[in-house]
Amino acid sequence: MLKPFLFLPALMFAGAAAAPQQATQPAPSTALVVPADIASKANPIKPDAESLARAKKIYGYECALCHGDNGGGDGDLAKNMKTKMADFRDPAALKGRTDGELYYIINHGMGEMEGEGARVKPDDTWGLVNYVRSFSHGGQPTAAVQGPS
Repeated sequence: MLKPFLFLPALMFAGAAAAPQQATQPAPSTALVVPADIASKANPIKPDAESLARAKKIYGYECALCHGDNGGGDGDLAKNMKTKMADFRDPAALKGRTDGELYYIINHGMGEMEGEGARVKPDDTWGLVNYVRSFSHGGQPTAAVQGPS
């Protein structure tokens, strides 16, 4: 009479041991990898009044909805998404990023941000790099930051 009571736990143990084990795989990396040849590219567009004015116009159409009119990361869409955006007015926000890296990010996107791709011409993308950098200097033109030589 004791055999059925021993058989049931043995069967349950065997079933649990035979249950497929889920393999734990690391989550895919969300770190942005910018190709070295692009990261080291020099910005061919000088941050002068004309190029910054053009970039400001493009930024207003393409970027301000998320990044805010003044680069503070407080655009209406970012607020609605409850997303924390970088404050480009803070010099630390872009510290360590080359112009080539910023060009790549604007062109290809990063995280939830879609890239501009073909919507913005390459020279205008470089102008946007200068314009975004200008936020941390009160909207004044800044020297381009190149990658390693």
